[in-house]
Amino acid sequence: MENGHKEDEYEEHPVKSSTCEVDPWKPDSLTWQRKLNTKANTLTRFNLKLREIKHLAPLGVRLWQHVNAEAAEGRISIIDPFSKRLVTSYHGVPLGGIGAGSIGRSYRGEFQRYQLFPRVCEDSPVLANQFSVFVSHPNGKKSSTVLCPRNPEVLKKSASSGIGSWDWNLNGESSTYHALYPRAWTVYEGEPDPEISIISCQISPFIPHNYKESSFPVSVFKFTLSNSGKTSADITLLFTWANSVGGTSEFSGHHYNSKMKTKDGVRGVLLHHKTADGRPPVTFAIAAEETGDVHISECPCFSISGSSSGMTAKEMWQEIKQHGSFDRLDFDGSSIHSEPGSSIGAAVAASLTLPPDTVRTVTFSLAWACPEVRFASGKTYHRRYTRFYGARTDAAGEIAHDAILEHANWVSEIEAWQRPILEDGRLPEWYRITLFNELYFLNAGGTIWTDGLAPMQSLATIEQMKFSLDRSSSDLKNTKDIDHQKDSTVEILGRMTSMLEQIHNPTTSNSAFGTYLLQSGEENIGQFLYLEGIEYHMWNTYDVHFYSSFAIIMLFPLLELSIQRDFAAAIMVHDPSRMKIMSDGKWVPRKVLGAVPHDIGISDPWFELNAYNLFDTDRWKDLNSKYVLQVYRDMVATGDKNFAKAVWPSVYIAIAFLDQFDKDGDGMIENDGFPDQTYDAWSVTGVSAYCGGLWVAALQAASAMAREVGDSVTGDYFWFKFQKAKAVYDKLWNGSYFNYDNSGGSSSSSIQADQLAGQWYARACGLQPIVDEEKVRTALEKVYNFNVLKVKEGKRGAVNGMLPDGRVDMSAMQSREIWAGVTYSVAANMIHEGMEEMAFNTASGIYDAAWSQEGLGYSFQTPEGWNTDDEYRSLCYMRPLAIWAMQWALSKPELHNHDMVIKNGDSTATLNYEHHVGFEKVARCLKLPEVEGSRSFLQLFFDMVCRRLPF
Repeated sequence: MENGHKEDEYEEHPVKSSTCEVDPWKPDSLTWQRKLNTKANTLTRFNLKLREIKHLAPLGVRLWQHVNAEAAEGRISIIDPFSKRLVTSYHGVPLGGIGAGSIGRSYRGEFQRYQLFPRVCEDSPVLANQFSVFVSHPNGKKSSTVLCPRNPEVLKKSASSGIGSWDWNLNGESSTYHALYPRAWTVYEGEPDPEISIISCQISPFIPHNYKESSFPVSVFKFTLSNSGKTSADITLLFTWANSVGGTSEFSGHHYNSKMKTKDGVRGVLLHHKTADGRPPVTFAIAAEETGDVHISECPCFSISGSSSGMTAKEMWQEIKQHGSFDRLDFDGSSIHSEPGSSIGAAVAASLTLPPDTVRTVTFSLAWACPEVRFASGKTYHRRYTRFYGARTDAAGEIAHDAILEHANWVSEIEAWQRPILEDGRLPEWYRITLFNELYFLNAGGTIWTDGLAPMQSLATIEQMKFSLDRSSSDLKNTKDIDHQKDSTVEILGRMTSMLEQIHNPTTSNSAFGTYLLQSGEENIGQFLYLEGIEYHMWNTYDVHFYSSFAIIMLFPLLELSIQRDFAAAIMVHDPSRMKIMSDGKWVPRKVLGAVPHDIGISDPWFELNAYNLFDTDRWKDLNSKYVLQVYRDMVATGDKNFAKAVWPSVYIAIAFLDQFDKDGDGMIENDGFPDQTYDAWSVTGVSAYCGGLWVAALQAASAMAREVGDSVTGDYFWFKFQKAKAVYDKLWNGSYFNYDNSGGSSSSSIQADQLAGQWYARACGLQPIVDEEKVRTALEKVYNFNVLKVKEGKRGAVNGMLPDGRVDMSAMQSREIWAGVTYSVAANMIHEGMEEMAFNTASGIYDAAWSQEGLGYSFQTPEGWNTDDEYRSLCYMRPLAIWAMQWALSKPELHNHDMVIKNGDSTATLNYEHHVGFEKVARCLKLPEVEGSRSFLQLFFDMVCRRLPF
């Protein structure tokens, strides 16, 4: 994808060009910055209003029971709003590539938020994991400190032999942290020695369009040291690491450390962690590069706490403080296992002499090898990086070694990607910085990238998912009353049956394994999972991926196609096993044929879909439209015709399934009076701006895609349906915006920020507008003037719902929330309509709230949203990746759809009756049973109370 803009796009500012070569080891001129001693923000979690408590009480009771029932079985609920987690505002750029585990880093220097296993997030820092510096001058002046401001927690652990005995002397007032994902720099200006300047550069291999190094679990730390004094200085940099995967794991015992094999001047220590609780083992490697100027020495093991034998943390520190290296240590190579209740660590020291007015660099690396991904179901997969390093845990040493030798190449590729955007003076500075920093989630969002192969157990031994077409099976076989056509519907039905047969065979085990849709000669680059959020545990939540996927299609398009293939396969899965729905207590099938799943699962991804259980998402009205729009966008973005042909049957079925919600035959689907879309705490009834617009746009996309795969008859039919639905959708127009819905309810006239989501995607895909362009501009201006400017003077983003009189819509918890990802998407919509200044003003509210020094403290953990009381909900969330939808709109990528879109004047498509009969046959096979009308006494009681109370 192109990063730049067309020449006539902006006029305000010229494009800057580099006049000198950028030094990648020093902070970029545009970065997110904090002083190391910056006081933390106090984050406030959301609270429900009394009306909301009344409304959500039945769901809340069932969810509380479900959370406790899951805990009793040793499982974690997908959502647990009743438990508290450690929340701070110190977060910075996390470590590692994508999909191989993540280790967070605070801007103060702590290593924290360890995510090395599925769904496990250990937020607290492991305080022994530090960089430290020791400086000695010829006149005897010495200084030493851990390169992290003193932490009160350290004082509590100040046992004489532990890390409390180290020198925690850094004030941090003169030291500045700079972040520009995937790099970060810390400038220690005059700390701890006024004559020595230290710059640490942290680099991780997040490299767009690179499907090898980007999967590596490793980071490099390059220190640049300069001496402004008149005498030389002896300096030692120390890297210490505990044998821990976060939490209390360091005390479980039986861990051991060993020296790395020295190669190419790279020396280090391996820390072998025998993980408890049935999780796979992990090995860490800490390493450094020895050069002509830099000497490396190791301390393979020291005791941090407890009764393990050997050198203590205090003795290790004193050894460096007195002698500057570990050369005097006598290590015989034998491994000492830690005792239960004890904690051990290792250290690598880099020693050098720094003459006056000179600069030297020292390079460290941290790698970890956890080759197995083990889910609660028992299925185990290998991570993507094992394709290059094998499945041995001691591969950590090789990864650390190669990173030290190759990281300069990573930096060159990262610079080539980022530099055109960073130097584009037409873009606001905050946007250029935040665009990259929001990508942290592709590392820290619990991401998993497998090698694309089936679980290591034989699929034949796995209990297979039952498949039943129920009442539809006979209809599928009975096609004799349909005439064969060129398109042909009979062929569609045949392909549908063939697809079902493929999924039913043991090779795919009725799963959502999209890899079988790869054509001969296409590379299997693996399968990708990321959480909806670290507090909302569902893989690849699809209604949210709709927003965040712009980052993936622009930067890692093959991963995006992999995700879509999985959902193409998932659409064809029918799982009649029952699951309890929290909103009404009913038991429903887990997943029905034709419905796009809410998510790809959690405990057994690809095999057990739909972990989400708050509502029955088979009856949601946005998921199927979002699938059609995304696969069409991905097709025109990549030009991949094999992909288009492979997923086309699922596109057809997705449209046919959703058609059942057009209950009056006017061509437009209707919402069913509950939160049956991504706003799952905000009910909608009848024709709605959000779901209706998505449906209109999806029909147009399906029509264009049909032509691409050579099915012009279906293309004409879907175009006819598009025109019909478009006319109904236009009736929501009230003169200045599109009504929330047409039910006449309390929110019907609400100004929804996201009302034009369908129009946004149509523009992004190069399709025709779904409504008159003047109406689009007028509606977006309304959203800006009301949803944006009337909330804290435009400094918080776009509130989801605003009443026509200028008051925030308080009818639901989510109507009064501001969603970061939605605000970014609204801004992207504005850019598509040529309203760039308004777009940046709208999106800047997210920067002000989440990222600015004066904001709410959400940096590197952008939540789903916050309400008008500045209370957050769901930290570290997927949807804010939608900032890349703005970049998509700005960059205007070349789309491969010039021959697919019907010309503007061609609106004369008529109904092909024979094809209509065939389509109806497919739709009838997919139709859901009628919803039972009865409700529980508890539900009726609460509904009555809510109607009568004046809240």
